[in-house]
Amino acid sequence: MKEILIVGAGRSASSLIKYLLEKSTTENLHLTICDLSLALAEKKAMGHPNATAKEFDLFNTEQRQALVQQSDIVISMLPAALHIELAKDCVQFKKHLATASYISPAMAALDEEVKANNLVFMNEIGLDPGIDHMSAMKIIHEVKAKGGKVISFESFCGGLMAPESDNNLWNYKFTWNPRNVVLAGQGGAAKFIQEGQYKYIPYNKVFRRTEFLNVEGYGKFEAYANRDSLKYQSVYGLDDAKTIFRGTIRRVGYSRAWNLFVELGITDDSYVIDHSETMSYREFINLYLPYHPTDTVETKLRLALNIDQDDIAWEKLLELDLFNPNKIIGLKNATPAQILEKILADSWTLDPDDKDMIVMYHKIGYELNGEKKQIDSTMICIGDDQTYTAMAKTVGLPLAIAALKILKGIISTPGVQMPIEEEVYAPILKELEENGIVFDEKEVEYQGF
Repeated sequence: MKEILIVGAGRSASSLIKYLLEKSTTENLHLTICDLSLALAEKKAMGHPNATAKEFDLFNTEQRQALVQQSDIVISMLPAALHIELAKDCVQFKKHLATASYISPAMAALDEEVKANNLVFMNEIGLDPGIDHMSAMKIIHEVKAKGGKVISFESFCGGLMAPESDNNLWNYKFTWNPRNVVLAGQGGAAKFIQEGQYKYIPYNKVFRRTEFLNVEGYGKFEAYANRDSLKYQSVYGLDDAKTIFRGTIRRVGYSRAWNLFVELGITDDSYVIDHSETMSYREFINLYLPYHPTDTVETKLRLALNIDQDDIAWEKLLELDLFNPNKIIGLKNATPAQILEKILADSWTLDPDDKDMIVMYHKIGYELNGEKKQIDSTMICIGDDQTYTAMAKTVGLPLAIAALKILKGIISTPGVQMPIEEEVYAPILKELEENGIVFDEKEVEYQGF
């Protein structure tokens, strides 16, 4: 029997665990599901005979190493910074590892030892990063195989609400880590290449420079630039591409309204607000507005940000109950960004019947026999419910499929890696299709940037 150790039983682990439990009898698998919360681990184990739930403390070295030793592969669903403890154990005890996180410098440093022990450490095998790599590399390799040269690469992804659950003015709710949503775009200017020229967008302009996308059957979307579009330029073999742009998808109008928070200064995470625990939402907003003896907070905000009363952006702010004098923040020594996250969570938490939606869109331009062509590839995934969300499916399923294929020796090339080789992405994409995660690829007229 093959032993799979799953560390972390949070929301993204739902579809991963369900898939492996469904395969456990035919594939002779046993899952040990670990989490800080035993109740959560037991819930995900669903009483299945091939699953054992355990309360787990990552920093209990004796427990951690004992669990790693008895496994054949470790799947870490922990936050990215915490993978390394498990990774070092996997090297020591010669076990495979799979994560959905970006390859950190510490993880990359293990590559030589991982290869020496003939181990597969598969990373970036979730949604974004993950499905984006695999679906893009499939097209890029196909273009190159027929003698073409990729000249432009645009890739977009977003976690949104399914049309039937899209019931607020922002067309948005939290379907993944809220903190990452609030801090989006920060940490340096967005960087990309457009028609052979390097371009930078400073943080205060990121949400005002958007690109529009149309997805058949789902309407119009917008995308704002990711911080570093060039991170995968060489990895994808795009050194000759004239345009490389990666962005985050939202419904049209979201970015303009979000930019009001940026202009106001309340997405800042670099300092704390005095007496934040006793402050009301209204008082918090007023902190960032000039003093006036008679003007209301609402009037001052509209004047400061130049918002007309009949502007939909104003309606979006009102919908968040920003000006409520009776809602107390209740967070001690909180940063502006933490307070904004708390305010948004009131309105943007999924309701019991809500369904989420993942939208991914690649535009890949190439040259073949002197002619410019373009392939547009789109993927829509809609969640089943609050447990098996589209986010949980698209993060967890590729990870689960990869882990099983590593165990079976179908994916065997050793090293610290991401899923950019055909040996890896071809069988995973095929199985994702069988599970309803399907890309619609179309040849369209070349559009440039």
